[in-house]
Amino acid sequence: MSEQMIQLAQSEASTSLNNGDSKRMSRPKWKMFKRFLSFAGPGYLVAVGYMDPGNWATDLAAGSKYGYSLLSVVLIANLMAMLLQFLAGKLGIVTGMDLAQACRSHFSKTTNLLLWTAAEVAIIACELAEIIGAAIALQLLFGIPLLMGILITVADVLMILALQKKGLRYIEAFVIVLIATIGVCFILELWLAKPNVADVFGGYLPTTSIFHDPGMLYLAIGIIGATVMPHNLYLHSSIIKTRVNGKNIPGKASLIRMMTWDSCIALFLALLINSAILILASAAFHLNGNQNVAEIQDAYTLLTHVLGTTFASLLFGVALLAAGQNATLTGTIAGQVVMEGFLNLKLKPWVTRLLTRSIAIIPVVIITVLYGASGTSELLVFSQVILSLQLPFAVLPLVHFTSNRKLMGVHANSTLIRIVSIVCCVILVGLNLYLLVQWTL
Repeated sequence: MSEQMIQLAQSEASTSLNNGDSKRMSRPKWKMFKRFLSFAGPGYLVAVGYMDPGNWATDLAAGSKYGYSLLSVVLIANLMAMLLQFLAGKLGIVTGMDLAQACRSHFSKTTNLLLWTAAEVAIIACELAEIIGAAIALQLLFGIPLLMGILITVADVLMILALQKKGLRYIEAFVIVLIATIGVCFILELWLAKPNVADVFGGYLPTTSIFHDPGMLYLAIGIIGATVMPHNLYLHSSIIKTRVNGKNIPGKASLIRMMTWDSCIALFLALLINSAILILASAAFHLNGNQNVAEIQDAYTLLTHVLGTTFASLLFGVALLAAGQNATLTGTIAGQVVMEGFLNLKLKPWVTRLLTRSIAIIPVVIITVLYGASGTSELLVFSQVILSLQLPFAVLPLVHFTSNRKLMGVHANSTLIRIVSIVCCVILVGLNLYLLVQWTL
């Protein structure tokens, strides 16, 4: 009997020790997870630029005209984005400078003027997409005339100012809520559309037909321009500095790891949403004989007829409005980063916001008055191509700085990262040059 009691006591002691060990082992993991949660946020602000109304226009046009074929471009563009945003975040953590500040510190005034101009053109092109997207959403959901909706978008500066006064965390939380709204809307849309899963996965395989069809190439470049946003590289390298709290090398290495997870998770969600838009357009339009749906308004109307419920169109409109408001927030912050970084000029947020939006709103109003909804839709796709043309002006300096061992120390790009980054640059520059040649012929 006593032996049984001793064995029982030993068993309980062993169990207690094991539980204690597991608790001690779980504490560091839980502590790391809590630290990651406190760090997370910048990646979602960046991801917003990858699901703005410009993406909608290019993805809808691509899906309705070419089915699932251009899903491969969406995937490649997002993988390139993950790499480039990793480099941008690393630059901010290691050097304490954002990309614009690094350019101002290391390049001549003439070069900086060129890079600043390219960055501002990219931001204005992004503003075009936000204005058009928000105005279309207001028209679809509330019946507000397109021109009136465009003018209403100027007032969003008040919302941005209110959030900025509360701090970056409030903006991040608001953005995450809007991303979740978009995600839920498209999950329901795809459930209604019921796409063929095998065909969807087949669409992620690259095809050489892109180079034989000028229309497909134009949309492919538009997808890249809509996905890899130049101003997002400036934005990420700046806002990541709000998370830097240590200057030692181990601390920076840990921050780089958390930044990488944060941005990759957020950009993976952006990949899913961009894919969902193209898949929806293919399943609902391309496979039903509607292969020229290039306008968001047409997509909104056709969804009700094709899927047999007005709920589909409502979900589409709500997601579009959320996407437009999301992009508005990050566009404002990016404008401030570029202005202050290149010119060392600090303006009040509402001044920067009104300035960039006023410049962008002029061509939108003119196109709307002259050509109506069809003109704004074409302008929406064109704005994404303009963004793609601006990419090399941000990507090349970024790769140059992050590969510089004097500037980055032990965190300089490895040989593999450097090679992959250069390949990305060659692809981006090559596609843009090819597009320019096609335009001049």
